[in-house]
Amino acid sequence: MNETAIQSFDAAIGDDPHLLILGSIPGVKSLQEHAYYAHPRNAFWPIMTHLYQLDSHAPYQEKLSQLNAAGVALWDVAQECVRPGSLDSNIKQNSVIANPIQALLAQYPSINAVAFNGQAAAKLFKRHHSALLENEPFQFYTLPSTSPAHASLNFEAKLKAWSVILNAKP
Repeated sequence: MNETAIQSFDAAIGDDPHLLILGSIPGVKSLQEHAYYAHPRNAFWPIMTHLYQLDSHAPYQEKLSQLNAAGVALWDVAQECVRPGSLDSNIKQNSVIANPIQALLAQYPSINAVAFNGQAAAKLFKRHHSALLENEPFQFYTLPSTSPAHASLNFEAKLKAWSVILNAKP
């Protein structure tokens, strides 16, 4: 069976970011919409709306701009991989090509914290960027996935866990 590789998006980053949130790679709905966390049941945007007082009724690009203006950047650990469907557990590990996260961090020295959206993103990062985990200037947060597939936590529990990123200030 010929499996096609999927591609990550470009980093969504403003002028003076202090926090980089890393997912694994966009899911099917996000790829279709060309938008980070586009699945309607993904808790990411509702969480960001609560934490950063974003306009919940704004279109995607406007919310993304508001989040970037708050100093939060978005990207994925994987630049490319083979993954049937949207589940991170289906990522073919030997197919992963990592994004150049070290280069991004060097380009934006204002980033002092990295948050992983779920265990899969954290594990991919550790596999492909382990040297960065020992870098003193960065705070690292491994947070529960906002994906609807991670149903063991309700919205309130995810929001409470994610609130730790508010400690990542410039």
